[in-house]
Amino acid sequence: MPTDDFGLPSESWRWPEHTWRGHVDAVRAGRRLVPDRWPGGARVAVALSFDADHETIPLRDGGTSPGLLAQGEYGARAGSPRILDLLARYGVPATFFMPAVSALVHPEEARAYTRDEHELAVHGWIHERNMLLGREDEKDLTARALDTLTTLTGRRPVGIRTPSWDFSDSTLAIMLELGFAYDSSLMADDEPYEIVADGRPTGLVEIPVDWIRDDAPYFTMDRYGSARPHSRPRDVREIWTDEFDAAYRDGGVFQLTLHPHVIGHRSRLVALRELLNHIAAHPGVWYATHAQLAETARDVLHGRTTAGSAADTPEHTP
Repeated sequence: MPTDDFGLPSESWRWPEHTWRGHVDAVRAGRRLVPDRWPGGARVAVALSFDADHETIPLRDGGTSPGLLAQGEYGARAGSPRILDLLARYGVPATFFMPAVSALVHPEEARAYTRDEHELAVHGWIHERNMLLGREDEKDLTARALDTLTTLTGRRPVGIRTPSWDFSDSTLAIMLELGFAYDSSLMADDEPYEIVADGRPTGLVEIPVDWIRDDAPYFTMDRYGSARPHSRPRDVREIWTDEFDAAYRDGGVFQLTLHPHVIGHRSRLVALRELLNHIAAHPGVWYATHAQLAETARDVLHGRTTAGSAADTPEHTP
């Protein structure tokens, strides 16, 4: 960011057009990648994801107290097993984004995800704030995370979600250099799209997220900060139900981001179970991992299927 003579950020209204336009155009949403109908003739795609952060949230910031680490351990010890049981009961695949340090602390958990035919994807090394890193450090941590998950499970992840849902000036180039097929960190649309960099298509599929489809803003607790759980689980379920219903009408994607140490508590898992019951009552639902969704999006990108909306296609029972 430009600075004035005193070393402070200059007022953005003073920026020349090439400055603000350069920031706006650096990473943009390109072509929307929605087929005219989803696999199996489904009306809507449902992509559930879980960020298995566990102990890395305090560790990232140097927090090492047993109390803070125990909050993260809950996700691995209690939350994840409950989630896997629930997904198995409904026959729903999901994507688990896992920091490498979480996987090293809980290797059997990482293997359980892939063993149960869920997807395991990259979520940084120690949930680092990638926006604050230099290019070489960010690339090193991302590459190490990719190699760690590959070594632990025998499967090379194809997707990535940045730990803080943001890009540094180097993030996109690093993703392309390391060969990722998709990212799931940005928020420019409800539907998958191709990322465009400085006006040039990159071929990288974005599966967008949003804070309203994330459990953490509703339920996070920080004893020494201002964050306090302020939502009833069933009230949050109603928001997510409305999001699904709109995606169903549009023939689009319902994507959800959850955390085992957050949603995995008993009262909150009730809300997820009720949401899955609601979704199951609708015909024509395609449950997909983020990798499967990205593959379908690439089919649209490369002309292997017709782009459009599934909203006016006949409903099919999965």
